[in-house]
Amino acid sequence: MKHLRIVSLILAAAAACPAQMTPGEKVLDFSQMAATYAMNYGPLQWKRDALNVDLLNIGDWLTKAMNTQDDLDFYELCVAYVANLNDAHDVFLLPSDFQAYLGFDVDIYDGKTIIEFIDRTQLLSSDFPFQIGDELLSLDGVSTQDLIKQFNNYAIAANPLSTSRFAASSITFRTQQVMPHAHVIPALSTVVINRRNGGTQSFSIPWLKSGTPLTIVGPVLPPFSNSAAKAAASSTQPDYMEPLMRLRNLRIRDRKLVLGFGALKPVFALPDNFVVRMGTNRFDAFYTGTYQAQGLTIGYIRIPAFDSFASRGFQTEINYMQQNTDGLVVDIMRNPGGDGCFAEDLLSRIMPNQFQTLGFEIRATRAWVAAFQQALQDARDLGAPAPIVRQYEKLLQQVTAAFLMPSGRTPPLPLCGTSLAVLSAMDKSGQVIAYTKPVMLLADEMSASAADFFAAVFQDNQRGPIFGMRTMGAGGNVQQFQVSTYSEGQATLTESLMHRKNPIVTPEYPTAPYVENIGVRPEIKQDYMTVDNLLNNGSTFVQAFTDAMVKLINAPTTTVGSDSDQR
Repeated sequence: MKHLRIVSLILAAAAACPAQMTPGEKVLDFSQMAATYAMNYGPLQWKRDALNVDLLNIGDWLTKAMNTQDDLDFYELCVAYVANLNDAHDVFLLPSDFQAYLGFDVDIYDGKTIIEFIDRTQLLSSDFPFQIGDELLSLDGVSTQDLIKQFNNYAIAANPLSTSRFAASSITFRTQQVMPHAHVIPALSTVVINRRNGGTQSFSIPWLKSGTPLTIVGPVLPPFSNSAAKAAASSTQPDYMEPLMRLRNLRIRDRKLVLGFGALKPVFALPDNFVVRMGTNRFDAFYTGTYQAQGLTIGYIRIPAFDSFASRGFQTEINYMQQNTDGLVVDIMRNPGGDGCFAEDLLSRIMPNQFQTLGFEIRATRAWVAAFQQALQDARDLGAPAPIVRQYEKLLQQVTAAFLMPSGRTPPLPLCGTSLAVLSAMDKSGQVIAYTKPVMLLADEMSASAADFFAAVFQDNQRGPIFGMRTMGAGGNVQQFQVSTYSEGQATLTESLMHRKNPIVTPEYPTAPYVENIGVRPEIKQDYMTVDNLLNNGSTFVQAFTDAMVKLINAPTTTVGSDSDQR
């Protein structure tokens, strides 16, 4: 009788809303999405233990799905389910190209929502005289603090500070691909701004809109697809490399309105005596140079992302820095990640001794077993390098064994070879060519995925101090899935878990060796996100890390271990 009542409710609701998805279609779509996560989500047990989130218990979710009032509310529920994981990699994506922009960007500085960029082609200074550094208090009568809370589901980034900053950017930039009701905005919005030099003022600003809003799931939807990107990523690799490239994909989605996110140049201005070496050419992969401080020569290398395998260019800079500097600052702030093996390769060029990398715990599925079986056969048939064949043999053995176990979890496996022990970079004659002098790493809450990986290996092997803020905590590889049929929804999904050398002790989470949510915490904490740094181009921050670098170079010993709250 219970099933008959549910069917009756579904039929009645379908008759009342003929243009919308039926309740039955919603239940089927939501079940399909949940099943995709249940089968493939790597951190499933970690989220249950650390966050009390049980992906397998979806009874209440299905009831909510059936009772959603319209298609957009159903999309909101799907967004909430994925956001519930508090995973920086995982996002529910709608098949929509609609966007709206208010003409200026905001971020959180000193705990306030501060304007950091104004598009003066859209907002003329004569009509809108507010300036960078002014505080946005409210939009259409809602305070920015309340808006940030409302938008958290669309901005999940594992680290609460990262999430709040992404949510703040959504106040003035809306995209329906992640915000189902992004198009529900007026032609003009009223903003209240607390001007540093002019008191509180209100302005009516038009939204600049583009694309077509998605309002219902009709018979035909323009599907969102990343097939072109996949083709571009795989076109330079043999077919047998596809499973490995999938595991190596450690990158979060681009966030368009986070200043300097993934940008070649640093978000701050380097000292006046800084001499640029790389970074003036649009095709440069790194931003590098040197400057003088207290009689010392300090090298600087910014890695904006781990997207291009530019090892030769990096090694050229390392060779120069080894000969001409007293110490090196490596900057991975606002780095969205990329290829995990590229990150490991660059690490080998600043690690003068053998080091231990991170292992990846894979959620074993039949699809992984089949993929590794086929890749191994293809690698053998096509004469792949012996290390690739050996890696596939080990991966297949471990994933097959895990697939036959109730947990379905492998032990931590090397991402880029057959061992977690990695040698320093060497030349053809076998001589180590890694940088041997003191190194300090700059990281922040926008250092994500492969940047999390880079920071964790750097810290685990005590190469030097990390300066800045706790990294994002995006701790695994990511893959995009088609997760629903009727609503054509897609979602990005974390398939594995990074394992560090030792368990990490924090006040927020159970003790665990994971990067996911926990992130990597600095030995020297320094927050760039202050109004002072915004207005002086980061000179306060630059002076602070320069002073720390000078102290590191002059210290009797330059090998720095982990902070007491890390181990």
